[in-house]
Amino acid sequence: MDRLRNKIRDIPDFPKPGIIFKDITPLIKDPTTLRLAVHQLLYPFLGRDITAVAGMEARGFIFGSLVAWELGLPFIPLRKPGKLPYDVQSVAYDLEYGSATLEAHIDAFSASDRVLLIDDLLATGGTAKASCELVEKLGAKVEACAFVLELDFLKGRERLKDYEVYSLLHC
Repeated sequence: MDRLRNKIRDIPDFPKPGIIFKDITPLIKDPTTLRLAVHQLLYPFLGRDITAVAGMEARGFIFGSLVAWELGLPFIPLRKPGKLPYDVQSVAYDLEYGSATLEAHIDAFSASDRVLLIDDLLATGGTAKASCELVEKLGAKVEACAFVLELDFLKGRERLKDYEVYSLLHC
């Protein structure tokens, strides 16, 4: 895991003063570490009854779509408002410094779907919790949530206490 950790750089005061942004760009730029991250994300879920992978805009698309491809499963994008062309269901939620909304097509999931939710980072858990709510609102079950990096000090896992949570790295 040190190979992955060494490819995540800290950017101080982004997007605002006092925040240390965890930049995954060096990790995804290197095919070897990207492949390692994807394989480590999906490994705990091999042999499980997962029928779809969902990822949150935007960096969840990177890891989620690659995990879905490796598992031979559909990838469902959870998008910001106004990005999807068909009828959508949405969930609004609060962020540390504002609010946001996620949307998915109303036919994105079926009632029998068991979804693996993927994102790059678990911080306060607001986006991940809203994503779980959106999946469930559309009738599917969240099988687990998986992240490349978890910022333990922000206690996002507590907001996801009703779900299995797996993180490759912890800070």
